Order: sequence, then structure tokens, then C-alpha cells
Amino acid sequence: MMDVSLPPRLGGIADKLNGPNTLGNSPAFWAAFAVGMALMVAYPLVQGSYAAGQTSLFLVYGLLALSLSLIWGYTGILSFGQVAFFGIAGYTYAIVSLNLGGVFGQTVALPIAVAVATLSAFVLGYFMFYGGVRDVYVAILTLVVTLVLETFMAQTAGSEWSVGSVQLGGFNGIPGIRNFALGVEGASISLSGSGFYWFVLGLLLLTYFGARVLVNGKYGYALVAIREDEERTAMLGYNVKKVKLAVFTLSGALAGLSGVLYATWGNYMDPSVFTITFATIPIVWVTLGGRESLLGAIVGTIIIERLRLWFSVNASEFAIVFVGVILMISVLVLPRGILPGIRDVYVFFDKHGVREGIDRGRETVQTRVRTLLGSAGVDVSETDTPTGSEEVVE
Repeated sequence: MMDVSLPPRLGGIADKLNGPNTLGNSPAFWAAFAVGMALMVAYPLVQGSYAAGQTSLFLVYGLLALSLSLIWGYTGILSFGQVAFFGIAGYTYAIVSLNLGGVFGQTVALPIAVAVATLSAFVLGYFMFYGGVRDVYVAILTLVVTLVLETFMAQTAGSEWSVGSVQLGGFNGIPGIRNFALGVEGASISLSGSGFYWFVLGLLLLTYFGARVLVNGKYGYALVAIREDEERTAMLGYNVKKVKLAVFTLSGALAGLSGVLYATWGNYMDPSVFTITFATIPIVWVTLGGRESLLGAIVGTIIIERLRLWFSVNASEFAIVFVGVILMISVLVLPRGILPGIRDVYVFFDKHGVREGIDRGRETVQTRVRTLLGSAGVDVSETDTPTGSEEVVE
């Protein structure tokens, strides 16, 4: 009989794909995941190249959401600075590629832009974490950095604000960025429409798998330990500052890669990527999908951006209001996010059965409604509360 066991190194990677720190480890999950990926791959064939090109933006944003999921969901560090690294990389790519020109310029600009974003994240993270900045002050400081970048880039409209032959343009931004391309003159590939969609989808899939392996390894256990109890983790001998700096730098690199893809998708970069509105949108994506779920971050991004696109076309004045409502509902009804919520419901019904599960679920909903009404100052009679009501174990 043939031995089909994997080599030790590959076997270790396969085990980490199904570790305890990620949602979905069963054969049923991977079967559903494969079906979903097949539908994603077939999307351009059904909807056409133009629709695929537009949808590829959601996948680009998925990389940005993954970067926030790593730093916030797994390490417990809320950061508004992901869009700062996103914008820094996008601007760097535009400046380098347009100055050098041609496909070779674009090829050189890609690693330079990601490296600049990574270095920016490292420098900011170093001064924050080794300077003793923690908790909500990290969120405040990263938001301040983002808004400072917006203010600075918005006032660069004059001709004196140029790097080489590229003018920064202030609010007008930098136009004329070419579609994504790699190689040298005469031996290159240029991607747009369906080709760009499939490329970004493949890149997002590889990043997702890599993130799963990371968070299910020893390093991932350290991240979760810091999230749960930073002081105790330090007492166990972990260099907490070093771990936080490393994951913050990695998340900055992922955000930078997303920014480069964004610049090539829209052929344009402007200071709107540093606004407070755009800085908060990734938090909504990750909150909706589940901040402790890598796949949830991607799913939440696609759902929100698809609905935002619909609102921007049909009711643009309500688009941002809709995002706020979704965030409120998600926090109150599904505090752990959509995918963890679905998993909890499945486990609940599997444990209690359908009939008893429905009864307990009804009691749980009634209890939560009474709690919400009570917190809003509405008088709720205690006699109406069902006896023996039980919360769904999350």
C-alpha cells in the first residue's frame, strides 16, 4: 500500500491551517470553502470582465481587513493607522512608477512602496510600544497620524510640491497611474479586468492561508495571550513589546500591499484615503465579519462594500448612515461577528436539538431585548421574563 503521508514540514503547515485560533477546521468547512472559492473564480466568466474589475476592489480591501484582523482581532490593538500605511504605499508606488516610467518602473515601485509602508509601521510601532503607549491611546495616536497625513497631503497643490516629475496635486491627487504590470520591456504582464481580479483573488487566498498558519503557530499563541492578558504574558517570559511591534509591522506591510493594488486599480491616488471616514470603515468590516476570524474580516468587507456600492448608486446620501446602522446592529446583536455567530448557532442547535434550541433561542432574544430596553430607560416588567431563560454560550 502506498504511503501518502505528507512530509513533516508540509504536515506541520497543514496542522496549523486547522488550529484552534481560526474559525472553521472541519471537513464541512473546507468543502464549503472550496465551493465558495469555485464561485469566486467563476464570477468573471458569468458577470463579465467589467464587473470583475469593479469587484476586485472589494478583494483589495480584503487584504486591508486582514491586516486589521491580525493587529486588532488577534492581538487586541485597535489601530486607525492601517489606512495610513495603505495611503503611504499607494503614494510611494505612484511617485516611483511615474518617475521611472514603463513596466520596469512599476516592477521596481512595488517592493519599494511596500517597504516604505513597512518601515513606516515599524517606526511608528517602535515609538508607541517601546514608549509605553497602550490600549485606547494606540487608537488615538494612530488616528492622529492618519489625520496629519490627510492635512499635509491636502495642502500639496502647488507646483513646488513635486517629487521628480510627479506633482502631488493636493486634493486633486496623482492621476495617470498605470494598470498593474510586472516585468521588463518586451517581457511583461499587464493585468486589468478579469486578469486583475484573478490575480488579487489568488493573492488574497495565499495571504489568508499564510495568516492562518501564523496565528495557529507559537507566534499566534503569543498574540492571543497578549490580547487576553498582557501582564501575565510578560510574566511568562514573552517580550510583549517585541511581539506587538512585529505584528504591527506585518500588518502595516499587508496594508501597504493593499494600497499598491488600490492605486493600480483606480489609476489614481488622493488624500481621501487618509480621511477619518475611510479610517473607520475597516473597523466596520472586521466588526461585522468577526474580528477574531480572518475569513470573517474578508466576508464582512465584501458585504459592506457591496452594499455601500448599491447605496452610492441608489441612495448616496444614506450610504454612511447605513454603515453606522450596520455597525450598531452588529455590536448589539452579533458582538462576535457574522461567521462566529453562525458557528455559535450551529453548535447551539447541535447540542440542544432543533425544538429545544428554538425555545432557548426565543428566551435568549427576549432577555436581550428586555436588557436593551432597560438600558434605554424603558420600564420592563420582571414578571414577563421567562423563567429559566439561558444565554447562548458564545
